[in-house]
Amino acid sequence: MDGFALKPVELYEVGPRDGLQNEAARLPVEAKLRLIDAIAAAGLSRIEVGSFVRADWIPQLADTDEVARQLRPWPGVRFSALVPNRHGLDRALAAGLREVAVFMSSTEAHNRKNTNKSIAESLELFHEIVPVATQAGTRVRAYLSTVWGCPYEGKVDPRRSLTIALALKEMGCGEISLGDTIGVGNPRQTQEIVRMFFAAGFGPGELALHLHDTNGTALANTLAALDLGVRIFDTSIGGMGGCPYAPGAAGNLATEDVASMLADMGVSTGIDLEKLIDAGELAQELIGRKLTGRRLQAALGRRAGTEARRAAST
Repeated sequence: MDGFALKPVELYEVGPRDGLQNEAARLPVEAKLRLIDAIAAAGLSRIEVGSFVRADWIPQLADTDEVARQLRPWPGVRFSALVPNRHGLDRALAAGLREVAVFMSSTEAHNRKNTNKSIAESLELFHEIVPVATQAGTRVRAYLSTVWGCPYEGKVDPRRSLTIALALKEMGCGEISLGDTIGVGNPRQTQEIVRMFFAAGFGPGELALHLHDTNGTALANTLAALDLGVRIFDTSIGGMGGCPYAPGAAGNLATEDVASMLADMGVSTGIDLEKLIDAGELAQELIGRKLTGRRLQAALGRRAGTEARRAAST
C-alpha cells in the first residue's frame, strides 16, 4: 500500500439518518439525541442527523426539525441532514444546521423510484438549492447513488456517474459521496471508479464513498479506495441501513468495523473504539434488535464473557 494509506481518515456517520430510516422502530426525539451524543462522544466529527423530507415519505425521520434544534453542540463536530428541495433547505437552516446534503442517482430508473424525478429534473432542482445554501455559508455535499450497479438497470457505466458528479461539483457541491447502493462492487471496480474521478480533477477532500455490504465486500472496497487516496467514508453505527428503493440491499458499512480495521493498520481516525462500541450497544438497545456490525458483536461478546467470569469469581 502506498503512503496515502497512512494519512488520517474521516468517517461520516449516517446511522441517525440512513440507518434509522430503514428501521421499523420509530425512535422518539430523546432517544435519537442520546444516540447522536454517544456517537459524538466516540469522536465522530461529522454526523448526519436526519432528513427534511415529507413525513409520509419517511415517517421515521418526521421529527428531524426538532432533533436538529435540540442538538447539543460538540466542539469540532459538524451536523448535517438531507434536503430534497428548497423547502427542505429552509427548514434545515431554520433548525440551525450549517451543512446539508442533496441526493440523486446515476440511473434514471432508480432516480425516479427514489425521488420521483428524472436525472435532468433533479439537477435542475438542485440549482434552486445549492447556490442558496452556499451563499448562506452552508456546506453542501451530494449523494450519488447506484454508481457500482442499479437494482433496475444492472451494471452502470462509471462515465455516467462522473458526468453527473462534475455537474454537481460545478454547481457548488463541495463533496460528492459515491454510493454502492446495492453492495455489488468489487475492489478492482472500486479502483477503476476512483481513478476515473481523480483523473477528472476530484481531490481526496472532495470524494467520499458510501458502501453497502450486501456481498460482504464493503471493507475490501474501502481498502482498495484507501490505497488510492480516498480518505472520507460514510459509515453507520452497527451497520444499520439499507435502501427502501433497492430491493435486497444490505445495511451500510458498520462504523466500528471500519474504525477498528483502520486502528489495526495504524491509520488515524480520532475515534475512541471503546466509546464507539458503547454507541453501537446503545443503538442496538434503542432499535430492539441485534445489529450486523462484526466488531460490535465481537466486542459485546467479550464484554459479556468478562462479566460472566467476574460474576463466577464472586
